[in-house]
Amino acid sequence: MAGFFIGVDVGTGSARAGVFDEKGGLRASAKRPITIWHEAGSIVEQSSEQIWEAVCGSVREAVEAAGVEVADVSGVGFDATCSLVVVKADGSPVAVGPSGDPTRNIMVWMDHRAAGEAAEINAGHHAVLKYVGGRISPEMETPKLLWLKRNLPGSFAAAGHFFDLADYLTWRATGSLSRSICTVTCKWTYLAHENRWDPGYFEAIGLGELVAEGFARIGTDIVEPGLSLGRGLTEEAAADLGLKPGTAVAAALIDAHAGGIGTLGAAIDGAGSDICRRLAYIFGTSACSMASSKQPVFVDGVWGPYHSAMVPGLWLNEGGQSAAGAAIDHLVTMHPASPQARLQAEAAGFSLVAWLEGEALKLCMDPAQAVKLAGSIHVLPEFLGNRSPHADPDARAIIAGLGLDDSLSDLVSLYVAGVCGIGYGLRQLLAKLAEEGIPIELIVASGGAAQSNLVRQLLADTTNVPVTCADTAEPVLLGAAMLAAVAAGHCPTLAGAMTEMSTASKIFTPTAGEIESVHQERYRIFEKLQSVGREIRSAP
Repeated sequence: MAGFFIGVDVGTGSARAGVFDEKGGLRASAKRPITIWHEAGSIVEQSSEQIWEAVCGSVREAVEAAGVEVADVSGVGFDATCSLVVVKADGSPVAVGPSGDPTRNIMVWMDHRAAGEAAEINAGHHAVLKYVGGRISPEMETPKLLWLKRNLPGSFAAAGHFFDLADYLTWRATGSLSRSICTVTCKWTYLAHENRWDPGYFEAIGLGELVAEGFARIGTDIVEPGLSLGRGLTEEAAADLGLKPGTAVAAALIDAHAGGIGTLGAAIDGAGSDICRRLAYIFGTSACSMASSKQPVFVDGVWGPYHSAMVPGLWLNEGGQSAAGAAIDHLVTMHPASPQARLQAEAAGFSLVAWLEGEALKLCMDPAQAVKLAGSIHVLPEFLGNRSPHADPDARAIIAGLGLDDSLSDLVSLYVAGVCGIGYGLRQLLAKLAEEGIPIELIVASGGAAQSNLVRQLLADTTNVPVTCADTAEPVLLGAAMLAAVAAGHCPTLAGAMTEMSTASKIFTPTAGEIESVHQERYRIFEKLQSVGREIRSAP
């Protein structure tokens, strides 16, 4: 009997599900949008109930579209953004913002309301901060918990559980309170290499209640991704999802980490097989860069090292930018030609960004030559700060070289310059990793913003490192399905699933000669703009 595995990915804007066969072949996928609320004060919220509904709708549609029997679905794996979910002991939602609306019970990863709490924590120079690049981010959970306690003490007290979103989904599916090593290590300061929380840290920052409770509300059973949880799907969850009760459910991953699992293990002609020489680059709304090493490597401004947080047994360093695909989307809508371009894109059945990619290739058939379209325009796309390697949440975007040109071709130039800016930020991170002893020889790209050959070639040229991608339309979903395959017993280890269920496509190599020189000069200007930005912000 053939076995099938469902991967579920909850991103910032949608919940998606994919049905995969035993070799990692995608049979069908489906998605549902999820609502996101923005308010003043960098508040960004979502609803766990709505997300669960979107997950269930996506799973049902994907299974139906795949044409597989429910009895043949052997396992389910989840991944999600690193967002904070707050619920009462009975699972009912708790308000986390000034709206007072309990349905809005998630602080989304990009919510920066706790920037002050993060700065305060960083001033304490706590030992656990050594494992988050030296400085905690407001995107992580302990600053958010501290903000909640101070600003909404009733909500903090009413909470029965504080979950990372991925762990909430596995709890909703199985009733298991187990947390993934991935979530609590990367976002909650759990010390996976020592199998413990640090009580002194929580007491020092003002969250001593969690220590007194024995950490019950944030997790006491910490397990490796892929472990089969509880007795599988509960009767209620199975009914919601349209699946069989008892179907294996795997301990989850953060979405970017699932992208790493879904891509890094593929055999690639002309490239070495050492995962520690490969970078998983997940280019979506944000950008996450995942580098593995056999021993812990401490890189200032880069999150980690985290033990077994992605690949079991390996240490993980995680960099990236808080706004990547979102930065490009925002950038191109600022141009006066954007409304005209959007109309043409919609008429052709494309998103605005996909349409701009096509226009760039019409103007320049060779993707390697596309950088010339950027001309005098330079973009530092740090709209939501610099996550790494500067760990500067107050950094902001700078656009240089714009004139009064309101043509579509000028919009294409701005788009290309923006993509190059994303690539130069990655190049800066790679240089920092190499400096500290993690040389990267191959970038394995995934994510919605990395689907075009133009973007892949620009990434190779801006970083001067070869780029490849997984030979699947849904690498993040595939990573989640690999978790399901391990939980169901199809693959004995996650490393084995990474090898057995993934393949890679062509390699995009950096362009030498004139194009290399152009990127070298534009990278110099990129770093100059960063310096100017810091100077402006420090001015009285």
